[in-house]
Amino acid sequence: MEFVSLEVSEGVAVVRLGRPPANAIDLQMGLELQEAFREARDRDDVGAIVLTGGRKLFAAGADIKEMATFGPQEIAPVVSALGDALDLLDSMPKISIAAVNGYALGGGFELALAADLRYLAADATIGQPEVNLGVIPGAGGTQRIADLAGVGVARDLVYSGRMVPAEEAHRLRLAERVLDPDGVLDVAVADARRFATGPRKALAAAKAAIRAAVLTPGPDGLATEKALFIALFGGAEQREGMAAFLEKRSPDFGL
Repeated sequence: MEFVSLEVSEGVAVVRLGRPPANAIDLQMGLELQEAFREARDRDDVGAIVLTGGRKLFAAGADIKEMATFGPQEIAPVVSALGDALDLLDSMPKISIAAVNGYALGGGFELALAADLRYLAADATIGQPEVNLGVIPGAGGTQRIADLAGVGVARDLVYSGRMVPAEEAHRLRLAERVLDPDGVLDVAVADARRFATGPRKALAAAKAAIRAAVLTPGPDGLATEKALFIALFGGAEQREGMAAFLEKRSPDFGL
């Protein structure tokens, strides 16, 4: 891969964007993200994923210079490549964290939104500025903002196209943590390592149950949660976790 790299250490796959100067997202980057996410999903030595860009910039959005003269036929494969990559990340049974330094705008913020958790540097800025270009988010931004922060916040950010500093993003529930800029990636990797060495089947079930709350809320989502809960019983993780509790020791999930 030319613009996306994947490095695995101690159960954590760090997926890094690397298309200077702004990590602009084009067709190739969308396809490479798909490749990286499939590899991370399928590797047994990967238990969690961290997404990152550079120390000063996560991803500033789409490659506007390239797409300025596109019509529907030209833009469709570009947005589909990114959207399919983000759906892979969203649906895979492994926990992901976006470690965001600097700007995460447009498609860059859509990428962060597809992760399970978002850790922002204190000087980070997020936003969906597409309306200022005469378009809208096309790879899940409207849907995922509405899910995380509510329809009102989605309308505010998408209609205005305004950029939002990290602390406000946290207040809006678009980020789980705001951290020192020098430590964002380290904290994300440390937390991801705990997921990677934890009860992977239980975490995958938790992710699937929470996803069902979004996709099939109400009775169907409750039924999914119950089925996932029941299916964990009799497995090695459930046996070890409950035995450790009764024996007053830390569980060893053998990962």
